[in-house]
Amino acid sequence: MVTAQAALAAAATLVAVAFTFCTLDRWLSRRRRHDLAWTVALGMFAIASAALWLGSSVGFTGPTFRVFFLFGAILNVPYLALGTVYLFAGQRTGDRVALGLTCAAFFAAGVMVVAPLKAPISGTDLPTGSEVFGPLPRILAAVGSAGGALVVFGGALLSLWRVMGGRERTRGRGLAAHPKRLAIGNALIAAGTLILGASGLLNGRLGASKAFAVTLTIGVTVLFAGFLVATSSPRRPDSATGTGAVGSSSSAERLAEDLPSPALG
Repeated sequence: MVTAQAALAAAATLVAVAFTFCTLDRWLSRRRRHDLAWTVALGMFAIASAALWLGSSVGFTGPTFRVFFLFGAILNVPYLALGTVYLFAGQRTGDRVALGLTCAAFFAAGVMVVAPLKAPISGTDLPTGSEVFGPLPRILAAVGSAGGALVVFGGALLSLWRVMGGRERTRGRGLAAHPKRLAIGNALIAAGTLILGASGLLNGRLGASKAFAVTLTIGVTVLFAGFLVATSSPRRPDSATGTGAVGSSSSAERLAEDLPSPALG
């Protein structure tokens, strides 16, 4: 029997998988590090929602909930924030942050493998972390979510400051052609992050599984829209006609895309 929460979890999984492949395609075609970071983040959302789908359909087990908690509560927002770091701080700083984040991710994965369960897990209702785990996994989830969200919101505020300051387009791989597009895109990313963290507000009305699936579907959709707006350059009309003009424009666009990213600030 297909339940409403299982159907919602399935829909959330399909949406997350579709957007993961879209950002993966953008990374494969442009090789920009923020696209890769966002692809990893969306992939983690997809894994978490797939674990939710499985648990809502046949019942949660210890491994199912560990996977859900690792990818849905600890790691996804930090990797989402890594895309913001690459977008603003450049590849050198982004690579350093990525190395530290990868080490932290392996540590968190090890913790989730060996963390003892406070109570047995059964049934199709999504348990909470406090019901299942001791302090360390919940501390990792709190630090990862809060720290990642601060970086994302910081990127949105930086974009707004650039718009209000009237700054021209900043050189860099993947930055929008106009600061307003970058500001709007990062505002959408911040809004998507808020929506993803709002599942607790809906728990009383929908239940934990339904609330997470609904906020995941809406939040990932808003995030993906933000990714597109923040990193897509508007078309520029050619000043001349003919094959030579088109070739010159394409060469200029490719040259602009290969410029190194600036340091933050």
